[in-house]
Parts: sequence; structure tokens; C-alpha cells
Amino acid sequence: MNEILLMLPGPTTADPRVLQAMSKAVVNHRGDEFGEIYTETTKLMSKTFQTKNDSYILTGSGTSAMEAAVSNLVNRGDKILNVVGGKFGERFADISKMHGIESVQLDVEWGTAVTPDLVEEALEKDEDIKAITMVHNETSTGVAAPIKEVGEVMKNHDALFIVDTVSSLGGDYVDVDKYHIDACVTGSQKCLAAPPGLAAITFNDDAWAACEKVEDNNYYLNMPKYRANGNKDPAQTPYTPSVSLIYALKAALEVLHEEGLENRIERHHTAAAASRDAVKALGLELFPDEAVSSATVTAVKMPEGANDDQIRGTMLNKYKVQLAGGQDHLKGNIFRIGHMGVINYQELAITFTALGLTLKGLGLVEDAGAGVAALANHYIKFKLLEKV
Repeated sequence: MNEILLMLPGPTTADPRVLQAMSKAVVNHRGDEFGEIYTETTKLMSKTFQTKNDSYILTGSGTSAMEAAVSNLVNRGDKILNVVGGKFGERFADISKMHGIESVQLDVEWGTAVTPDLVEEALEKDEDIKAITMVHNETSTGVAAPIKEVGEVMKNHDALFIVDTVSSLGGDYVDVDKYHIDACVTGSQKCLAAPPGLAAITFNDDAWAACEKVEDNNYYLNMPKYRANGNKDPAQTPYTPSVSLIYALKAALEVLHEEGLENRIERHHTAAAASRDAVKALGLELFPDEAVSSATVTAVKMPEGANDDQIRGTMLNKYKVQLAGGQDHLKGNIFRIGHMGVINYQELAITFTALGLTLKGLGLVEDAGAGVAALANHYIKFKLLEKV
């Protein structure tokens, strides 16, 4: 059977240990055995978030954690600053409005990143803003936001800093405590390289203080309930969790920390830089500026003379490599190469070989091997092939 190579911004390929972990017998989610597994998993999550705060696992996608953060920390009628520069920034704004929160949107052009100065200006303009939401890694555009620098701005304001690291945690620099992040969320199926279906969230003391003042909490994503049940002996979740997926997440986090968080992040940055070299060598144009390009997904402008079906369709149907298309107004105008989780040089070499052959077949390049050669040269230049 010819398996598809997933080069998507999620879901990503899972390590065999992770898949094997899901085959373990399901146990009582109110019992001691699961309580120990859940506790170990949440501790590994906090270690990955780089925070002294407790973390909680939600049975739901990353969007569930986004909604949990907003709805538990900001009251109806209060103001929230939503930074919007892509599909998932829009999602934070939509969630805010859904919960009756007044969304003040700080819009930046898709393909660009917000600046700390813009955030500072928006907060100084309206002192009633209770929180700011920001997507660290906007997979819809391939842009990474400067959360560390914005965190420095947030030190001078009372507003809470809520950050989506769904597609960056474990693949880019995220230090919840040092970056002054009050609430941080992530998902299982991106850089953590676990199957889809779980999310994680962590609050600091300021976030919990705000949570206590929120009058209209939701039911399933009620964070005080998660906290109370997490403090039980054995630790529990307030509602039935996906036991098998938590087995998988625990295994994925163990794989991550065996590699070393710093090493894993360095591997992602190397893959991103090498991918950008390969894209340019094939005569293609990156969608965002390199200065703000993501470490986990590379967004590429659709070349003139080709359409989405010709590029992504050929890659999938002929070469068994699956890339992502554009979203909303970018549909058909860009394609996206995910390089996150356990993806390394070998998978990138297959991908850029297939992309080169696809472009050659369309008459868009003469040298089909230019991309994969540039990829190899990047790894050779920095003496990284021995690490893959």
C-alpha cells in the first residue's frame, strides 16, 4: 500500500510509539491508573509550555482551548483586543463575539506580522481592554508573530495576554513564563505530533484571578471545573476524556523531550530555512516576508501558469505527497508546505523532489532537481545531515 506523505500544517505524522500507545487497554478514567497517566501528561505539557503553572488537557481540537481561554477570562460586554492577520486570528474574534464580548480588532495584512508598537498603541488608546488574543503561528499565511516582544509590552498593561501556540509549541520558541503569557493554548496534532482530538491550556495566577470574576462561564469548557478535578486524588477531568488519545499525547511528549525541546525547535527552524532555500531555487516566491516566516509551515505563491489542482493535485495523485492549499481569499493563490512534528530532511527531500518534478512536468522549470539540491546544500552548509 502506498501511504500518503503528509506535509500539512496538521495533522502530522505520528511516531510509531505514539500509535502503539493508543492500542493499550482503556482504563477507568476515574481510577488511580488513569489519574497517574493524566498527571504525568499534564506535567509534561507544562514542561513543554515552559511554565511553572499547571496545564490541563481538553478533549477537543485546538479551537476548544481557544474558546476556553476567551470565555473563561473575559466577561460578556467587556472588550477584548483580537489581533487578526489570518484565519485563526479571525477565529479568536469570532469566538469573542459568540460569547458576547466586544471585539476590538487589530487588523494586519495577511502575510505580515503585527508589531509590538501597534499593540502598544491599541492598548493605550483603550484602557478598557481586558485581554488581547494573538496567534503565534498563523498557518493560513505562514507568518510567525513576535510574541516575546509583545510580551514585553504586556508587562506595562493590565490586560491579559492570551496566545494560541497550536501550531508552534514544540516547533518554535515558546516560553510562557518568560514571555509574560497569561493564558496559552495548543493542540495535539501539530508540532507535538500526536493524533488530532486533544488540546491543552495553561493559566497563570493573573488569569485565574480574572477567571474568578467571570460571571457567565460555559459548561463543558469550564476551567474552574478542570482545576478542581485536576486537584483531586487521583487527578481527573470534569467530563469523560479521550483516554486513548491521552495515552498517545503522553507518548508524543515523551518522544519530544527525549529529543530535547531545544533540539526539536532547532530542527524545525532548520527545516524552515532549508525549505525556503528550496522554494526560491525552484523559482517560486514565498508568500510572507522571510523576516516573519513561520518555523513550521512555508507558504508559497502559486506560480503563474499553474493552478491548485495542477500543483497540489499532481503532488498527491502522482507522487503521494499531500500539501495544503490556501484559505479564504488565498484559496488558489498559495500552497502551504508543513514541516512540523517528526518531519526531517528525508521527508523534505521527497517533497521537493516531487515538487520539482511537478513543476518540470508543467513546463515551469528546467531543472527539476534545483529545489532538492538547495535543500541538501543548506543541510550540508550547516553540517546538519549527520543529525538527521
